[in-house]
Amino acid sequence: MRHFLPPFLYLLLITTLPAQDRITGRPWATRSEVIAQNGMVCTSHPLASQAAIDILKKGGNAIDAAIAANACLGLMEPTGCGIGGDLFAIVWEAKTGKLYGLNASGRSPQSLQLSYFREKGLKSIPSYGPLPVTVPGCVDGWFSLHQRFGKLSMAANLQPAIQYAETGFPVTELIAYYL
Repeated sequence: MRHFLPPFLYLLLITTLPAQDRITGRPWATRSEVIAQNGMVCTSHPLASQAAIDILKKGGNAIDAAIAANACLGLMEPTGCGIGGDLFAIVWEAKTGKLYGLNASGRSPQSLQLSYFREKGLKSIPSYGPLPVTVPGCVDGWFSLHQRFGKLSMAANLQPAIQYAETGFPVTELIAYYL
């Protein structure tokens, strides 16, 4: 019985203790939130979040920070997003009290016209082949958002991603797995 008791107590303790000592009552939470008085950023990669925070510190606004973060994520997490994808945004402009939406999903190639489909007897876009392929809209979306709402230059917004592309960055374990 003496040798059985310590392993039994150990198993009992590890199954009843919370993951971390959190006074908030959330035993699953292992990190404190990052909070600020004038802004915050949340992405799936810490370096992308830091790049966006740096943009805010330089006087950029939420759109500038979002562009910087998205450009970094396209580099750092190529399995999830990037310049080869699309962009959707909902922007509340407090100054005017208006809500704006942007659908920067892929557009059809410029030379592809409705008449082509009619000539071929197509009533809808086929599911397979070259016709359903669209031009990625992400970068155009960045520039559309920036033109309307951006504060810093696009060069400043893209600089963190450019720097990481030139100098490198640590690859997270999840991305390493998928790559």
